[in-house]
Amino acid sequence: MGYRWTDSLELALDLIEEYPDVDPLKLHFPELMKWVIALENFDDDPKHCGERVLEAIQLAWISEVD
Repeated sequence: MGYRWTDSLELALDLIEEYPDVDPLKLHFPELMKWVIALENFDDDPKHCGERVLEAIQLAWISEVD
């Protein structure tokens, strides 16, 4: 089973690997959602995503690159 929306740290780590030059502070949520859905290890329903979920992923990404 792949990652779910609640796996914010794991998703953030995969996003860092896929997009090492991206500043997560400048990323818009629609683009972040599209990138998460496109991850090879992601396996959840896109309908279960919301602003809080994307914010958690973004915050995990920010804390990992600091």
